[in-house]
Amino acid sequence: MFYHLLYPLHNIFSPFNIFQYITFRSVGAALTALVVSLFITPGVIRKLRNFHIGQHIRVDGPQTHLKKEGTPTMGGVIILVSMLFSTLLWARLNNRFIIIGIFSALWLGLLGFYDDYLKLVKRNPRGLSANYKLLGQVVLALIVACYLYLFPVNSFYTTKVNVPLIKMLNLGILYIPFVVLMIVGASNAVNLTDGLDGLAIGNIIFAALTYAVLTYVAGNFKFASYLKIIYAPGTGELTVLLAAMIGAGLGFLWYNAYPAEIFMGDTGSLFLGGTLGVVAVCIKHEVLLGVVGGIFVLEALSVILQVGSFRLRAKRIFKMAPIHHHFELKGWSEPKVVVRFWIVGIILAFLAIATLKLR
Repeated sequence: MFYHLLYPLHNIFSPFNIFQYITFRSVGAALTALVVSLFITPGVIRKLRNFHIGQHIRVDGPQTHLKKEGTPTMGGVIILVSMLFSTLLWARLNNRFIIIGIFSALWLGLLGFYDDYLKLVKRNPRGLSANYKLLGQVVLALIVACYLYLFPVNSFYTTKVNVPLIKMLNLGILYIPFVVLMIVGASNAVNLTDGLDGLAIGNIIFAALTYAVLTYVAGNFKFASYLKIIYAPGTGELTVLLAAMIGAGLGFLWYNAYPAEIFMGDTGSLFLGGTLGVVAVCIKHEVLLGVVGGIFVLEALSVILQVGSFRLRAKRIFKMAPIHHHFELKGWSEPKVVVRFWIVGIILAFLAIATLKLR
């Protein structure tokens, strides 16, 4: 909004020229989302407590979690509102990738909100059935995949996937199911990671910061040419959306850090992971998301392996899945698990950035 209202006036008042720069608007978006998130969270916590909308804790999980019973959840609304409000203020709203990002975040955010609503307000312990939840994710992913197939970001690389350190793979029509898998997988992986105070949102911040760098260089012809990466015209504007995600995430983390005063719930985890997946496919750095979000991949794999092992051998690989609970049951304190997973997430972010020069 600021770009459309103020930048056209730069001929009258030259300082408005600064609104053309993605870097300036990204900083503005991050700070705005941070302030909004910090400002509205206490009120949301009070409202959720008044309506007794709190987390139900499994009795078969770590016993240290029982004290979290009743902690307000559905806090993902805070992140979603802060992020979208800031994006609408600072981004170029006629950019097709910003429209895709906002649409995806809203779709998955509402899907997660409905699931939380059924569980916490309607007292339906199952919430939205797994099949319907998956269907909602797949439909959104199919819309994005088909759009990018028909209207590619770079027509020369429409169905090609960049695999760092190896080569470009042309998937042909299989690119559509590949994109669906990336977006749905990212959404569910973050959802599985959201089990400890600050764990998911911390790693989301690291991943969003990494992809903010990637979107900026991929959308800039000079940087893309120098680094020999796929030039994705127009995607640089997604840096603003990711900056807003970072700011909103930091504000939420202020209250979600151990001991958490509020949880994000499916409202937050589904849209945060899914939106990162959408950004990754828009800038043609799909495979790299597996490195950047390595913690999310590890969490998802631990669940898959645990379930598969129990069904096939009637034995468990981990004390409990997702794997963060395994380390808790081994005696690690919750803050130690979270901080160590953050450290791994930071290392993976550095590795992902390093691949920009390894082409």
